[in-house]
Amino acid sequence: MLLLACEGVIPRFDYALFADTGWEPRAVYENLARLRAHATKFGILVRTVSAGNIRDDALDPAHRFVSMPLHVLNPDGTRGLARRQCTSEYKITPLKKAARQLLGYPHPQRVPRGVYVEQAIGISTDEFTRAKDSGVKYLRNVFPLIDLGWDRAQCADYLAERGFEKTVKSACLGCPFHGNAGWRWIRDNDPDGWADTIEFDKAIRHGYPHATEQGQPLRGQYFLHRSCQPLDQVDLDPPVPARRHLRLVSTSSVEEDEPDGCSPWSCRSGTAVVGERAA
Repeated sequence: MLLLACEGVIPRFDYALFADTGWEPRAVYENLARLRAHATKFGILVRTVSAGNIRDDALDPAHRFVSMPLHVLNPDGTRGLARRQCTSEYKITPLKKAARQLLGYPHPQRVPRGVYVEQAIGISTDEFTRAKDSGVKYLRNVFPLIDLGWDRAQCADYLAERGFEKTVKSACLGCPFHGNAGWRWIRDNDPDGWADTIEFDKAIRHGYPHATEQGQPLRGQYFLHRSCQPLDQVDLDPPVPARRHLRLVSTSSVEEDEPDGCSPWSCRSGTAVVGERAA
């Protein structure tokens, strides 16, 4: 969308905002730097907004509970998903705060009726069901890609034509919604990020430091991978089909990859199942 705005295909942006969780793959930050330099030539300022580093916050005993959707292996062998508020806390909230500041009405000032920011969200036609309202009157979401009738393939072709074919999706390195393909990409393309993620996975095995420090130990064990196994022990590679026999095998149960990036107002995450807590 930023490239389209630079070329005038869609209305020119006054600002482009990147909500940074502080824990993205290296390739995302490299692409952001390239986009920032490109947009500057067209008079569009790319700003980074942030509510902190989600990885550091999760491991900080002094920080309040960070709600990441970790996979939980309960004492009775059942599995669940810890509650999640990470998209709201680290993406939606800082973007709303920035919008109020750009309007000149930072919290707790009241934004006058009829004053609002028009915010473009990059949802394509093949995922139109993910398009959502902002939930506040001073921020109105619009969806230029849907208006253009563009699907994911057209977006990829457009990026390739302009030399941005290596653009990767934005999502935290340690996002528990990664499927095997996502984890494999990090392992094979971002060695430092992979090592960092494995270290984090081990650190959260018995819950969040802040919760345990407050006398609220969490029952069960916590994992980044949906199999509830240590990340460095999971076989992430797809199965090799047998040579002598023809078989039809569904790969969905093996890869289970989240096809979309973590986008504010459009994160497809399902319903969280809270793991057990001590009373």
